[in-house]
Amino acid sequence: MKTRNHLIAGIITVFSLMGTTVQAQETNYDESKVGTYVLPDALTMHNGQEVVKKEQWEAERRPEIIKLFQDNEYGILPEAIINSNYRIVEESDNALGGKAIRRQVEITFSNKGQSRKMLVLIYLPKGVKKCPVFVSPNFQGNATTTTDPYVIESQFSTNGRANQTSRWSYELIINSGYAVATFHYFDVYPDKDNVVSESIYPLFGINSNDDLLDNTGKSIAAWAWGCSRVLDYLLTLDNIDKERAIVMGHSRLGKAALWCGAMDQRFAMVVSNDSGCSGAALSRRNYGETVERINNSFPWWFCNKYQTYNQDVSSLPMDQHELIALIAPRAVYVASALEDQWADPHGEFLSLQEASKVYALYGFDTLKGYSFPSVNEPLWKGNCGYHIRTGIHDVTDFDWESYIGFANEKLKLSE
Repeated sequence: MKTRNHLIAGIITVFSLMGTTVQAQETNYDESKVGTYVLPDALTMHNGQEVVKKEQWEAERRPEIIKLFQDNEYGILPEAIINSNYRIVEESDNALGGKAIRRQVEITFSNKGQSRKMLVLIYLPKGVKKCPVFVSPNFQGNATTTTDPYVIESQFSTNGRANQTSRWSYELIINSGYAVATFHYFDVYPDKDNVVSESIYPLFGINSNDDLLDNTGKSIAAWAWGCSRVLDYLLTLDNIDKERAIVMGHSRLGKAALWCGAMDQRFAMVVSNDSGCSGAALSRRNYGETVERINNSFPWWFCNKYQTYNQDVSSLPMDQHELIALIAPRAVYVASALEDQWADPHGEFLSLQEASKVYALYGFDTLKGYSFPSVNEPLWKGNCGYHIRTGIHDVTDFDWESYIGFANEKLKLSE
């Protein structure tokens, strides 16, 4: 069965270009010009059989959808045994004005005679025996996320200390009883073309673009892999709540967070902040950034097969609502920004709304019948959360407050 999505009219068309320079006439911000589209039904098997029980979803349909994304969009990493060595390079129990424990950990990955290093910055609230934790990669280096003078600069960072502090509400997170761990995403895969040899991929026997198969993952898959490796370390700590880990990402790292959360079920909650095209937003909608534009601008993000759909997204055997559905029954939060129409906020909401019907298999209420919410008024239903806030493509205190509040309720932190 396939379901036809009813288009929502009246969206505010605010022009916002994120990540690449484009011409205004090439991009559609008119809801009336989105066109009609038919979404693949997450609850219909390849053989046409309808999924009506969670056991059938888990044993049969979920693996089908995972393979579709592996083969056509995010790709896979070759099987390999990667050794991880942890070394604490700095720590203090008097960070953030005495409220937090700071730990900086160097993780060395090795295999096939190669090694790569990742530097992880961790803040933990003092006096909390079992901390829920956010795992969230950063764009410019660990030292750019804070004014803390003891945070070590990341190896590939070229930006100044405290350059992106507005996106990292560390005191709010710590005061709420949460830990947070971050790493510079360049440590895993530099965000540019033709750098396979500089990334983690030689650990898997992949040394150049020539070694990539049609369904070999690229940087998005690598960044997702990095989040899971940080969680590996966190789960060795006695004061981390192993049942309440959250992966959160913004923009392209929101795409990585969704893929990570879909594949790594140790994360109890997944947060997509302004992830847009090939993240939370529906690919079949002709609005804002498109599959063709993202593949042409960032060919190193997704597997080579994904580029074959540039001219015909309707032939994709899956869409992004099914990515979100893979997270069920765990908590998922999708967030948008009013001035970030490039990321198609309505497409993000519609995707979550369609995915929520999979949550019904587990007894959760869905977003069916709910209208696009008002600005700055979060909508939480079942184990799915959404908001659109005022402002630009960014991460704000409002976002963090919403994620923490949602986690408090859905992960039952009061227990």
